[in-house]
Amino acid sequence: MEKNIKFGQQSTKVKQLSDLIEQDILVGKYRTDTSLPSINALSKTYHVSRDTVFKAFVDLRERKLIDSTPGKGYYVTNRKEKIFLLLDEYSPFKNTLYNSFVKKLSVSYKVDLWFHQYNEHIFNTILCEAIGRYNYYVVMNFDNEKFSPLFDKIPSSRLLLLDFGKFEKGNHSYICQNFDDAFYKALTQLTTRLERYRKIVFQLPQESKHPQTSVQSFETYCEDHHFVSEVVNEEDIQEVEKGVVYIVIRQTDVVNVIKRSRQNGLKCGVDFGLIAYNDTPAYEVIDEGITALSINWEEMGRKAASFILTGESVQEFLPTEVHLRNSV
Repeated sequence: MEKNIKFGQQSTKVKQLSDLIEQDILVGKYRTDTSLPSINALSKTYHVSRDTVFKAFVDLRERKLIDSTPGKGYYVTNRKEKIFLLLDEYSPFKNTLYNSFVKKLSVSYKVDLWFHQYNEHIFNTILCEAIGRYNYYVVMNFDNEKFSPLFDKIPSSRLLLLDFGKFEKGNHSYICQNFDDAFYKALTQLTTRLERYRKIVFQLPQESKHPQTSVQSFETYCEDHHFVSEVVNEEDIQEVEKGVVYIVIRQTDVVNVIKRSRQNGLKCGVDFGLIAYNDTPAYEVIDEGITALSINWEEMGRKAASFILTGESVQEFLPTEVHLRNSV
């Protein structure tokens, strides 16, 4: 049966044809160890030259999706389910997520990992190139407030959104964290500890990709519990003060606060307090332990893998947990 395929100008006919055949392989039209249609047949089907089909086969062979043997022609090789995993940026807790995700998947799944660094252009470029080439897509958005229109180009049963997600997500599956109410509730668990301090400082640099909506939750919490508070938008806290508890987002900020405190002869957990966001193994050993507010990144990885293994939709916000240590 001939197909009325219109080839665009965004890439060569060879690549577009190989992408079309790859998609047919991924959705099971051509199964493992079965022969592909002949070069002549595909040339007629797609209205392209035999040379274009031949070069597309070469491309697919380089992708290890097909092979050929004398007398058998071209056939689909033993293929793995291809998973597209797009995260925002590397960090120790994202590494925990990735390891948990891969560990739960069977060996029949191949995971391609990418990072977009919160850059919308990079995000769009990577995702556009990936659409149609994978069985499943697991994606951290580039922004907490914006729904990317590219998501609508992926079947909802094949797409899972992670981490960010205050925007309307419709029927899409998601496993996210809440940066507002959950932040407030986590601080509430620490109220008796926080009462030891004369002031709470929340450092959230203006350029930080952490949702700025957390500031409102922080200020509401402090007003409700009658705490003196301050929000610092600078990149670094220049001086650590006695009797103040600091809430910081980045691991580099934890290191900076500890270094500044030592310059003033102050001891963490005694002279001042420190709370970090997103737990890492390092927080268990820095000084005498750094208290952290965090979702369970290992659990997020397992749940993401379950979405792929079971095919069942999921819409869940993971709770923000308090890992209480000696820093407050």
